[in-house]
Amino acid sequence: MKIGIIGTGFVGSASAFTLAWSGIAHELVLTDINQPKARAEALDISHAMPFASSCKIYAGEYAALEGADIIIITAGVNQKSGETRTDLLARNTAVFKQIIHQIMQYAADAIIIVATNPVDVMTAYTIKESQLSPHRVFGTGTILDTARFRILLAEHLHLAPQSVHAHVLGEHGDSEVLIWSSAKVGTMPIDDFSRITGCRLDTEIKNMIDDNVRNAAYHIIEGKSATYYGIAGGISRLCQAVKNDENAIFSVSSQLESVESIKDVCLSLPSIINRHGIRQVIYPPMSDNERLLLKQSAFKIKSLQP
Repeated sequence: MKIGIIGTGFVGSASAFTLAWSGIAHELVLTDINQPKARAEALDISHAMPFASSCKIYAGEYAALEGADIIIITAGVNQKSGETRTDLLARNTAVFKQIIHQIMQYAADAIIIVATNPVDVMTAYTIKESQLSPHRVFGTGTILDTARFRILLAEHLHLAPQSVHAHVLGEHGDSEVLIWSSAKVGTMPIDDFSRITGCRLDTEIKNMIDDNVRNAAYHIIEGKSATYYGIAGGISRLCQAVKNDENAIFSVSSQLESVESIKDVCLSLPSIINRHGIRQVIYPPMSDNERLLLKQSAFKIKSLQP
């Protein structure tokens, strides 16, 4: 599989390394306005390949993206400490206009995965500018928030994260919604598991987990300026699902006709991913309060969409 990454900052370079090391990509092209940076990252990562896979990795101009199966957009300005994801909108929209034009010129048949923040709005902008079918363009959305939710639940319940099934939906941002009502361990509702095992999971604990999920990025940014390993893992997993035609479910951001009466909005719901992109979006059962919160999240995103 040939994969192109546009933007070789923290997220782009971490994603490149993960994709190359895992062997998900057999050919990986790095493109950046700063070409010396792209060449340096490609060269550095290529030196790790004798220890991992046979991935061919190199830097190139946009023309080198021709024939790519997946294009990952990570280009954009970094989120600063104290800055929300939506604060990035004006600066990153200007960056995207040129990028999308180049993708359509050289790799119009590729599936596009958007990772640049604010990811829901940037995904909507990419669909609008590219005029591609919405199932072929999706954002990383709340895939990382969902991972954080599962990790924190697993730590609290003394379980492996893979045994916890729970989603964060809506905006990848401050209005995201943790869906507690359908959270499960195996096939058991999480509140039932808590009662059976005697592991406290009351409102206080839930609020603490919610806060840690919602504010994780801000804590990481405060400590080291950017988040990148977690989202790189999520990006690689999405590419693997496309490559292997998995029909696997992830909470990614996509263009939806209606969410709680908010029309034509881009946000995260559980979605089936295969080699064609998004096969189907699943609207999960939610409590009345969760539906209200999701509507508020959709309204916020809609107000920012181009």
